Amino acid sequence: MADNPYPPLDHPRRIADIWVQAWNRRDADRLAALFEADAEFVNVTGLWWHDREAIRRAHDYGLRTIFDQSTIALVTRRVRWLVGGPDSTPAVAVVHAKMEMTGQTAVTDVDDPRPRRTVFTFVVRRTEEGWRCASAQNTDVEPGAETNVIDDQGRMHAVTYRSGAPTDRN
Repeated sequence: MADNPYPPLDHPRRIADIWVQAWNRRDADRLAALFEADAEFVNVTGLWWHDREAIRRAHDYGLRTIFDQSTIALVTRRVRWLVGGPDSTPAVAVVHAKMEMTGQTAVTDVDDPRPRRTVFTFVVRRTEEGWRCASAQNTDVEPGAETNVIDDQGRMHAVTYRSGAPTDRN
């Protein structure tokens, strides 16, 4: 086996490929290496980390505690060039990647967490070392929902105004 089992960061789309591989290997160091030193990351609940080391620490904890049996798969991906293009330099792109996660750790009253779909948004740019992520955000996909509301007990519900009914996942 080669010392580096990951593909080169020679195209923005590789960010999503390597994210999936590193996640499934529980490799928080490799996840963090996708990011610039002063990168930003916002997770699905709005937690916001402001540099590569904070991103690494958060994912190291998550991969050992919350997601220790999980796997993710890339469902679809799109690259949108913002500056430059595939053959020009410098270049900046946005990578949207829909992913599906299974095997999240059970918690409180959820004994068997169901699969989740998320959409990652990676803002990436070409560097001397290959493509790196300057900013990322992960958003849960709530099928059928249009927005979230908070009830009088402080609980958040994904809802649609088309039917008025919550679309809770349970």
